Formats: sequence, structure tokens, C-alpha cells
Amino acid sequence: MAINLQKGQKVDIGLTKMTVGLGWTPNEGTGHDFDLDVSAIIIDANRLVPQDEYFVFYNNPDSPDGAVHHTGDDPSGGNSAGGDDESLIIDLAKIAPVVQEILFIVTIHDANNRKQNFGQVRDSYIRIIDDATGEDVCKYELGEDFSIETAIEFGRLYKRDNKWKFEASGLGYKEDLAFFLGKYFKGQIIK
Repeated sequence: MAINLQKGQKVDIGLTKMTVGLGWTPNEGTGHDFDLDVSAIIIDANRLVPQDEYFVFYNNPDSPDGAVHHTGDDPSGGNSAGGDDESLIIDLAKIAPVVQEILFIVTIHDANNRKQNFGQVRDSYIRIIDDATGEDVCKYELGEDFSIETAIEFGRLYKRDNKWKFEASGLGYKEDLAFFLGKYFKGQIIK
């Protein structure tokens, strides 16, 4: 049975192969499709991305170590029919030794121009699925009203004492993807 997490709660993962599924339901009648994008920002002990390719998203679907794979973009939020909108497949056995943490970020594409925010989105969640059994291990439902936020760190996998744990972050930002790139990159130019 899956563990239902609260904001800030942490659990031991105890898995090597998993799928991280993220889902949401945009409110109807806002004038534009909601294009929410999942990104995995893979960072080292200095909380920086070791090289550009460790920023995994729909235009760079695979980390260089083969540990993280983005399954594809859902540009309208309507492709899931009640399931995950976007997913990342994780194999911790392949993770590079330099990697200490994987952040799961969801941003709203062109949010400012479209006048969109997470207050117009409901049923947001992140869940971890055991790839061996297909069963949910844990799930965090946002449930909070992020009425002005345009980006959310849903959760993170992190390594402590050579064990991987998951934390339900639920951190909202009134920012776009460029904010995270500025925060976690060593000054490289992302193409």
C-alpha cells in the first residue's frame, strides 16, 4: 500500500528502478491550454548541476549516465485521462557517483503571457512507482493553493549515508525555468 505523504515528509525509497509520475488537471475555460513541464535537475554535493546534460526535460530526455529518462511532453495537460501527465524513469543503479540529489520541478510554459498559475490547476501530485511490481510506493498530493506560483518543486530524491530517500517538497515559486537554471548551474550557458 502506498504511503500518502505530507509536505516535508521523508521516506526511504528502498528501490533501484522506479517511475516518478506527476499529474495535474488544469481548470477549464482559462483561454489557453496549460503546458506544464516536468524537469529533473540532477545535482552534486555542491547543489550544482555537474554538466548541462544532467538537466533532464523533454528536449534532453536522458541523463548522460542513463539513470534518468523523461518519457515525453504533454503540451496540453489533456493526454493523461486521469493518470500521470508526465513521467521520469529512474534507475539508481546507473546514477553517476557525483550525483547526490534529483529535484522534480514543474513549470508552466509561458505562464506570464498566458496569465496562468498553479491556482488554476487542481489534483496536482507526484508519486513513485516500483517498476518491478507496478505498485505505488508513495504519493504526495499538493492540495495547497499556490494561487500566484508558476513553478513548483514537487519533490526530491536525495542520497544520505548511501541510501536514497524521497522528500515531498511542495515549494512554490513565482518564477520560470530560467530561475532554476540560474540557481543550479555553474554559469554554463544552456542551449
